[in-house]
Amino acid sequence: MNQEPIDFMAHSENSRNEKHSLSKHLHQTSFFAESFACKEDYKPVFKITGLLHDLGKYQPAFQSYLENGGKRGSVPHASWGAGYARLCRLFEASIAIDGHHKGLPDNSAWKSDTEAFNRGEVTGFENVVKAFISDTEANEEDIKKQNSLALTEKSQREVFVRYLFSALTDSDWLSTEEHFEHDTFKMRLGATLPVDEMISKLEVELSIKSTEGEINRLRNDARNQAIQKADMPCGFYSLALPTGMGKTLTSMAWALRHAKKNDLKRIIIVLPYINIIDQTAQILKAIFGEEWVLEHHSSYNEGNHDSQDKMESCSSVQERKKLACENWDYPIIVTTTVQFFESLFSNRRSQCRKIHNIAESVVIFDEVQTLPKEVILPTLQMLKDVQAIMRTSFLFCTATQPAFEKRPGFDGISTIFPLIDDTAELYEKTKRVEYSLLNDLKQVDYNGLLESVTETGGAALVIFNTKKAALEFYDRTKNLGNWERKYHLSTAMCPIHRKDVIKNIRDDLEAKRKILVASTQLIEAGVDFDFPVVFRAMAPLEAVIQSAGRCNRENTLGEMGGKVYLFKLQDSGMPDKTYAACAGYAEELIKQDINQLHGDKIFNEYYAHVIQLYVDPDKYKINEARQQFNFETVNGAYHIIENITEGLFIYNYSAESRQLFHSLEYKEFLSRDDYRKMQAFTVQVYEHFINQNRSMCKTMPQGFDVWYGNYDSKTGISVAPIEADKLVV
Repeated sequence: MNQEPIDFMAHSENSRNEKHSLSKHLHQTSFFAESFACKEDYKPVFKITGLLHDLGKYQPAFQSYLENGGKRGSVPHASWGAGYARLCRLFEASIAIDGHHKGLPDNSAWKSDTEAFNRGEVTGFENVVKAFISDTEANEEDIKKQNSLALTEKSQREVFVRYLFSALTDSDWLSTEEHFEHDTFKMRLGATLPVDEMISKLEVELSIKSTEGEINRLRNDARNQAIQKADMPCGFYSLALPTGMGKTLTSMAWALRHAKKNDLKRIIIVLPYINIIDQTAQILKAIFGEEWVLEHHSSYNEGNHDSQDKMESCSSVQERKKLACENWDYPIIVTTTVQFFESLFSNRRSQCRKIHNIAESVVIFDEVQTLPKEVILPTLQMLKDVQAIMRTSFLFCTATQPAFEKRPGFDGISTIFPLIDDTAELYEKTKRVEYSLLNDLKQVDYNGLLESVTETGGAALVIFNTKKAALEFYDRTKNLGNWERKYHLSTAMCPIHRKDVIKNIRDDLEAKRKILVASTQLIEAGVDFDFPVVFRAMAPLEAVIQSAGRCNRENTLGEMGGKVYLFKLQDSGMPDKTYAACAGYAEELIKQDINQLHGDKIFNEYYAHVIQLYVDPDKYKINEARQQFNFETVNGAYHIIENITEGLFIYNYSAESRQLFHSLEYKEFLSRDDYRKMQAFTVQVYEHFINQNRSMCKTMPQGFDVWYGNYDSKTGISVAPIEADKLVV
């Protein structure tokens, strides 16, 4: 007597009372995954991985769980598909499948998860495989014939697993979304880069810019040189331009043509700071249109969990962008260094989901000198592996190009093609400042520094190495009438506050007002201030040169140029030991010949020596962990920001911040939109700050911390007593 065929399910019923066929889910996931493979020889592995990932759902116990309910996760299923893939010697597929719910495992955990299947010790396994083969009509011989790819480099195999895992995770998510949230699924953009249209729009933008003057001529020459090298194959490139020479538009002009030549799908721009991202994104949106540019610049966009948010009805560009933050399916993406690299090195599915869309992209790194030196070797190794496996091009942009090349004792990048032929001439012709050593770099106190700044007689920017020093200096200027306005800038101020202050400073400079700004190094990259005079506390060489980029930026001060004074502050600290060592070495070089600071080679040579002398460029042994396929270990070890900070929502910033808080405080769950709005009023602080000021903080049930203490309208978060009127809500 023939049994009725079993109707195997992948998920429970959706809102339309439709069950989700397991066979349909596996074939759909398989189809999506195969479409994400950037090379023909990858496609069979991607396809099979998608097909096998939920093989464990053919367990009778799992089908019963779907039918009758039960505790979530009570019937594990990922290890079943992973075990079968291991038996078929599809090791990369096995690791990806094993991690598709819990995250990519360490090698020992993967072996432990799949060993019983490998030994044939799992009861009912053969029946589950038979049910899978019968229901999906898969060809078992074809599956077993498919071997792992012949990748001889272990780190390249490791990146292939990450790529495969990303494709599987996104495919699984999309298929599940199509079942439960069909309208959301249909809203996803799926558009590739409209290269010709964007090249035309950029040409129009460039055509209306002034061509008069030496600086504009040099900008145009540099851009034309870069464009001429756009037809080269995928690889590593550098764009070393002095500050103010138009890196953003030059790199974009090259990237669009390079993408066209190599049939690449998107452009990803990676920047170190949120304020630069805002600025860059606005420029690109103005040229190409709001609908083509995605900003993804906060961990708040993503959350710190692996649950899928239920999207509200999607009906606009902004809704599509929210969806694209999940998997970077967008033509132009502007994101942070933290978001980009900590996703690449992550083992978590929510972060890894976007990795497959780094394939077949042009990735532009701006201000690459900011990459932390203690993880520079694993960072470069990861980029080399991504470039080899995922057909991606990388462009390093900066006024201070680090020594990323391979050399004895440093396993860097073998070949980086420069887009500019004669950088020495360019740096010589764009010399806009004169460097001086204040008091011959003998230590000065705050009063002595203030006296020197006052003597310059005009608008001045003073940059310090710590928030404490910047605040102390600013406090000493409060009652002085030498300037029309005085400003303070540091990360003690929330983003919306800093943004407002930066705008006010720009407006004042444009109006030629005599202003004084005391700042930390946060303004050294991408903030296009143009001061006649800059004072910089002695710092690592990249900070010194970047500071000079805020002085006489538009070269309007004639032959005299701008003035940059380097000083050493008495009893002043440094952010950390590495920073102090690099600053000390920079001081040695500068004292030998201060005119070296105008050259194009000094930073490259300095960087190579610093790495050799003062820094362990793989401090946390991440390359070794990658070679051993220890994904969870790598995730825990790799951080762009070494000292982990916590976000504090500033209740007392403004009526708007208080209103936002009260709209969220009783919500059971916060959405990505909620977190994104909160980010504007959030200050990052170290954990010990919260512990020391616990009476002024409160941890909300949703998991975020609120600062009820004082917030100074000039300097930011403060432990000073709160004014009585701020207690009135």
